[in-house]
Amino acid sequence: MPFFARLLHPTRIHHAPLHTTRALLSKTLPPRVPLLDSDLIENFLKGSGPGGQKINKTSSAVQLKHIPTGIVVKYQDTRSREINRKMARRILQDRIEELQLGDDARTRVKAREKSKKKASAGKKTRRKYRALEEAKQEGGDGGEEAEREEKQIGEDSLEKTEDAGKVGD
Repeated sequence: MPFFARLLHPTRIHHAPLHTTRALLSKTLPPRVPLLDSDLIENFLKGSGPGGQKINKTSSAVQLKHIPTGIVVKYQDTRSREINRKMARRILQDRIEELQLGDDARTRVKAREKSKKKASAGKKTRRKYRALEEAKQEGGDGGEEAEREEKQIGEDSLEKTEDAGKVGD
C-alpha cells in the first residue's frame, strides 16, 4: 500500500489522546505593550550582507527608533518589506517591555519556562539512566549473560545457514 494511501485510510487503531494538566497550570503572560505610531521613526533602508545585488539595491530593510526610550531596531532577514516591518515592531516591543517590566516581561517568562522544561527533561533522562544502572548492578552478571545468549543465537543461525548450503551440494 503506498505511503499516502496509508495516511488517508489508516489500518491501525489510533492511540487514545494524551491528557495533561498543562493547560490548567499554564501561566498567563502579561499583555504586550502597545506601540504608538507617533512614538516611532520608521526608515526603510537598503539591505547589506549576503544576497548580492538584489538585497543591495532594494529598500526592504527596516529601521525603527522608539523616540521616548531611544531604542533602535534594524531588521532585514526577508525580502518582504512588510514582514521585515512586522518583525522589527515585535522585536522593538519585546525590548521596550523588558526595559519597563524587567523579569516580568513576556520574553523572560517564556525563557524561564523553557529552561524549567529543559531541566525537567534532563532530570527525567538522568533518572532513567540511573534506574538502568541500578538494575544492571543488581542483576550482577545479567548483562553479560544476555550478551552470551545473543552470541549463541548468532552462532546457531550461522550454522543453520551453512548446513542449508551443504544440502544443495
